[in-house]
Amino acid sequence: MIALAARAQDPPAAPAPAAPTSPAPIVQPAKPAAVPASPETTASLDTEKAEAQQSAMTAELFYEVLLGELNARSDPGAAYGLVLDAARKARDDKLFQRAVEIALQSRSGDAALAAARAWETSLPNSREARRYELQILIALNRIGETVEPLRAEIASTPQVERPFLLALIARNYARAADKKLAASVVEQALSDELTNPSTAGAAWATVGRLRLAAGDNAGAVDAALKGQQLQPTSDAPALLALDLIDPNQPVAEPIVLRYLAGPNPLPDVRIAYARVLVEAHRYADAAAQLTTLTTARPELPEPWLLLGSLQAQARQDALAETSFKRYIALISAQPDSEARDRGLTQAYLLMAQLAERRKDYAAAEAWLGRIDSSEDLVGAQARRAALLAREGKLPQARELVHSLPDGTAEEKKVKFLTEVELLRDAKQYQAAYDMLAQASAASPNDTDLIYDQAMVAEKLNRPDEMERLLRRLIELKPDNQNAYNALGYSLADRKVRLEEARTLIQKAVSLAPDDPFIADSLGWVEYRLGNTGEALRILEDAYKRMPDPEIGAHLGEVLWASGQRDKAVSVWKESSLADADNETLQETLKRLRVKL
Repeated sequence: MIALAARAQDPPAAPAPAAPTSPAPIVQPAKPAAVPASPETTASLDTEKAEAQQSAMTAELFYEVLLGELNARSDPGAAYGLVLDAARKARDDKLFQRAVEIALQSRSGDAALAAARAWETSLPNSREARRYELQILIALNRIGETVEPLRAEIASTPQVERPFLLALIARNYARAADKKLAASVVEQALSDELTNPSTAGAAWATVGRLRLAAGDNAGAVDAALKGQQLQPTSDAPALLALDLIDPNQPVAEPIVLRYLAGPNPLPDVRIAYARVLVEAHRYADAAAQLTTLTTARPELPEPWLLLGSLQAQARQDALAETSFKRYIALISAQPDSEARDRGLTQAYLLMAQLAERRKDYAAAEAWLGRIDSSEDLVGAQARRAALLAREGKLPQARELVHSLPDGTAEEKKVKFLTEVELLRDAKQYQAAYDMLAQASAASPNDTDLIYDQAMVAEKLNRPDEMERLLRRLIELKPDNQNAYNALGYSLADRKVRLEEARTLIQKAVSLAPDDPFIADSLGWVEYRLGNTGEALRILEDAYKRMPDPEIGAHLGEVLWASGQRDKAVSVWKESSLADADNETLQETLKRLRVKL
């Protein structure tokens, strides 16, 4: 009998149909707390359990279940009826679950629901039964019928487990076909939690996530606001607001900032906020958040890696090196894991790039030599190839790239782009262009290849070809801000069709309003149009956010033209310290006959 009871809950040998599937849990069953018991009580419970097990499966039920299992493949309808009948007679959770599974495997949602409801009727206190009923109703898009079972599930969940439950509710109801109805139903079911100061934050965040899934961004922001007002210390409204930060939703970001200004904000929220800022090209703001976190919690590794990456991008190489070394020391002390190894590899690569930038190729090679993961071989060898090229050994560099494995499509693309980059850095633009043209002919709609080919066409002084390629890219991907920006900047830099250039760059700004490099293009076209004051305002703001040498070259020229020559030289010197070889900077200084 024990063997049969175990068999009854196993899935049939035949593969299950694609849909509907066995539902994922709305909430994991709670483990009962350990309660000390006397030997007499334990013996009594064991006796009762043994008696229950003996009485649960009669010979008749044994035969009925066996017949059901034998019919599960050939006649699932008959199997379902037999197992469900046995479940009702035995009042056994496992048999009810098996009946539901047979119905789901035969793609009969209504039968699965009937079995789940029969299970609830026979065993009213079974949370598993209610869980299956909820999931089946959601799968059948009978969302309106879930209010009461969901309320019952919430009521039966211990207070300490409710935040976890609410997160699962948001995830499961987001799969509903009618997402607007799902948000409304969950809001009804959570009516008590939405006003409870100890659960309001998570409850409103759950409602907000479902509104977001339904495309109601304004309603989602409103839910986050209400949750924070009722429970200011809850991280849930802030995490929801992070997904809503957008120029069209100006109320979302202050929700995050209020949480971070409160007592003991979770580090993960600040890290997530920093990542959102990076995605929005607000690098200075992201660095400020990470500096705050590394000051308050210097023992956390991840913020040091993120901060170092931003410092390296801003050409603050000494600060970046300090941050990376701090990260390496902290993460190296942690137990081995995939995440740890991946983080170390990233840090080693970044340290190698810093060394390469100061032309310390031996140090760069030493950092690359610390990478021992076979998965990261391509990245490490690509950097080694770049080192060889920098030392004037381009043929050896290309040969090293050719020797890299190219088993996957991604590995092949990395190899290809690495070789193109080597040729570009060596100013062998025609060879790079030919490689890209051949690849584009094989994949004519690959927008990455089109963009790279356009940039090389510019280096070859073929502006008409560059424009043709960029307009093709815009046709394929109308929301590609880089295409609008590159074309607009090219026109502005060549002092042609300046009004059209400004229109193109303004389109790029609308697509990426916080990108300092696009702001640089806008400032440059305003300068070309004679709007020196506006150009200066835009470029100073862009340089403050991203002190890149190219932005510095443009800012310095506008300062120089407006009579602020000492300030212009100061900006150029600062940019030269960051990258003395920057082409735009060197061309500007040569044209204006300025010696630093």
